[in-house]
Amino acid sequence: MTEARKRPTVAIVGAGAAGALTAVQLCETATRRRTPLDLVLIDPAPEAGRGTAYATTDPRHRLNVPAGGMSAYPDEPGHFTRWLCRHGEPQVTAADFATRHRYGAYLADTLGRAIVRAQGTVAVRRLRTRAHHCTTTATDTAPGARITLRLTDGDALTADAVVLATGPAGAVADWAPPALLGSPRFVTGPWVPGALDGPAGDHGGDVLLVGSGLTAVDLALTLDRPGRRVHTVSRGGLLPEAHALGPAGEMAAPAGLGPMPLDRLRRTVLRHLSRSLRVHGDWRPALDSLRPHTARLWRALTPGEREEFLVRDGALWNTHRHRMAPATAEHVERARTARRLTVHTGTVTDATARDDGTLTVLLSDGRALHVGWVIDCTGPGRLPDGPLWQGLFADGLAVPGPLGMGVATRDGRLLDAHGRARLALHTLGAPRRGELWETTAVPEIRVQAAELAGRILAPAAAPRRRSRRPADGHGLPLSTHAEAAAAYRTGLDRILKVRSGAGDALARAVALDPGFALGHAALALLGHECGAAVDVPRALADARRSARERADERERSFVDTVGRRITGDDGDRALVRHLRAHPADALALAAAVPTIAFSGVRDLAADDALALLDLTSPAHDGHWFHTSLLAFLRQGQGRLHEAGELAHRALAAEPGSGHAVHALTHVHYETGAHEAGRDWLDRWVAGRGRGAVHRAHFSWHIALHELALDDPAALRRRWFAQLAPRRVTGVRALVDSGSLLWRARLSDSWPGELPVADVLDAVERDVLEHPATAFTALHAAVVLTADGDLPALRRLRDHAAGADAVQREVIVPLCEAFAALVERRFHEAARGLDALLPALSGVGGSAAQREVVEETLLYALVADGRTDAARRLLDTRLDRKPAPRDRRLLAALPR
Repeated sequence: MTEARKRPTVAIVGAGAAGALTAVQLCETATRRRTPLDLVLIDPAPEAGRGTAYATTDPRHRLNVPAGGMSAYPDEPGHFTRWLCRHGEPQVTAADFATRHRYGAYLADTLGRAIVRAQGTVAVRRLRTRAHHCTTTATDTAPGARITLRLTDGDALTADAVVLATGPAGAVADWAPPALLGSPRFVTGPWVPGALDGPAGDHGGDVLLVGSGLTAVDLALTLDRPGRRVHTVSRGGLLPEAHALGPAGEMAAPAGLGPMPLDRLRRTVLRHLSRSLRVHGDWRPALDSLRPHTARLWRALTPGEREEFLVRDGALWNTHRHRMAPATAEHVERARTARRLTVHTGTVTDATARDDGTLTVLLSDGRALHVGWVIDCTGPGRLPDGPLWQGLFADGLAVPGPLGMGVATRDGRLLDAHGRARLALHTLGAPRRGELWETTAVPEIRVQAAELAGRILAPAAAPRRRSRRPADGHGLPLSTHAEAAAAYRTGLDRILKVRSGAGDALARAVALDPGFALGHAALALLGHECGAAVDVPRALADARRSARERADERERSFVDTVGRRITGDDGDRALVRHLRAHPADALALAAAVPTIAFSGVRDLAADDALALLDLTSPAHDGHWFHTSLLAFLRQGQGRLHEAGELAHRALAAEPGSGHAVHALTHVHYETGAHEAGRDWLDRWVAGRGRGAVHRAHFSWHIALHELALDDPAALRRRWFAQLAPRRVTGVRALVDSGSLLWRARLSDSWPGELPVADVLDAVERDVLEHPATAFTALHAAVVLTADGDLPALRRLRDHAAGADAVQREVIVPLCEAFAALVERRFHEAARGLDALLPALSGVGGSAAQREVVEETLLYALVADGRTDAARRLLDTRLDRKPAPRDRRLLAALPR
């Protein structure tokens, strides 16, 4: 491209699924790379994204791939499912089959959002017309070539690259006898608007569908009605198989699957199918495992072997590979059982018109069918059709592909009559069928669209700047520009201080630079770990895409680490490995050490966490953040004096350090300095702590002091002012608000009815009964016990029995002990709780949080009349830290 023409123009001919997916990828790739682009979509359809396949409004027409396989993005499989959940189908799962019309709406919406996000970088135009011819420069096989499209409205468009996203070719009906070809009762294009008005409106006439694939199935559903018979005829007489009602399991492709002669490949696949039947009772997992390898295997076959496959295996492959949704299969089966649908094996040999306008159609088996309509469902022709393609073939700019199917390409670039790749002309999807065989479904097209966008925009990618990169607040370089780096530093600073607004700052960073991998990864981490309002899968996908294009080794490592934590793929070890390689990465360190902000490395013992801090200490050189983390770990070890000194040191350097405040708060509580701790923390919360992310948790700490000071009036005021639901929601309401209510009840510090129901209303039921961590499960058990909900406690126990080891070993017996307490079997409750105390540290959280179990044990002992045991427990607690409430409880015990 010349210096004078820095803003390329890309034209996409066709705005169906393939065109829309290509436009999405071009918009997002150009935005990430900060490459200005003019994008033109050429298609007469009223709405982009639908094309022929997804324009149908019949709700019986469903996708033949589950929702989990129909994302617009190859690296973000849940995107379509999440879209459905946000657009009126909250219960949908990845295994469900959406309607085709809904999928068209999804593609249109995804394209619209991509265009909006690309504003300022990509200018998009939509031309409601057709392209009928093109001319290219003489040097169009070299960089800098241009292509001119002639449009049916008389205009012309010159572009740097053209993408021919024209979809499958139209049917050629070369099988039809002359009498049928001339009949007005013969429908050759069933998806053309209005083509089915006659068959659908003719209530008395039967219909013959020639072909028995997915198109025939859809039309059979549309035309099915009482009093009508729909016939299908095909050479094999096979309808598509059905998808399984539920996932049958997964299989890897056969070992050593690679290029081999067709006979050997056929035997290998059959053995693989047999093994799948033995292992899973279903052939589908084996066939699905071949999908990623199909194009490679097809390319390795000789032309003769490909032709043999089409003749001998093609129909069988298609009926098993391209399957019906279970609901569609059920409709078909009902119609066949009622004899409203009949499947014939054979071909059409002749047709004659009857006096009433209907047709008599003869089949190769000698049968005569009297039908009102014949509809061609034999599928697309071999070559792309229409004036534009015909002109390309005539001018030698395109040639037929292997076996005369589709067109010849090199990685999607058209090959001309001399075998040269046309840099300016690209195609994807159905026109590459001869080259790839499996190329007409969204899972294949979306990959081609992403690759094509990368190739088209590669020459226009912004050159790497050799100037010094901006850095984060700890001196680590950032692969972005100064404005985005400033926003990122603000977000990182707020994360490290445990202050609100971190997500907004990071969102601003990636808005300023959509290709900033570290910004996207930090957002994904906040959403996953801290419950921030972030579309986590989307942020992670953006981070990975950006890291592939523009990131240094540290940033790529961090993106990979965040991805592994989110997906559960050895994320803890990946985080530790990252810190060993990059000890100055403060955000990674924050994520690794269990604190108020992050769950940390789950299997990290206190000594291991300290080892991480020792490892990273030289890189941080006494920084207040590193010191605050060390203070928190020291208090967890019981080294309270040292923890207090470290916390004061961190606060002297940064008074807003939430981690240092949290550490000092625990020091006050564990040393019994309740009045001083209450007053100091209350002042901080009212001042610098007003912007703290976990302000409710700090309020909970103040309330613990008030509870220990035996001040129920202050406790109630605190709860209603700062901890009641609507002020606190979600897991925080469960962990802080709910547990505080239970502890107040255990010590008779809450007169009247506990407002536990309000807490339960503030927490999602799934969090209560299917918690992801043992820590959340412990607090769910506490609140359910406070509510006296035995059935829910048992459901939580059953969930824990099938969860991780800590939930199995700790939460299961905890639920049983709490259930005994609710049923007033106090002796069993006390025995179970006492046995659990040594194992509680494995649940995570702080000693102050886990103390709720010890207080429940005290209550059970007193209720069981075991006052000596209760006295010993209270003496131990008072030796550990003085508390007026515990002294009152001790004095009230009978002697």
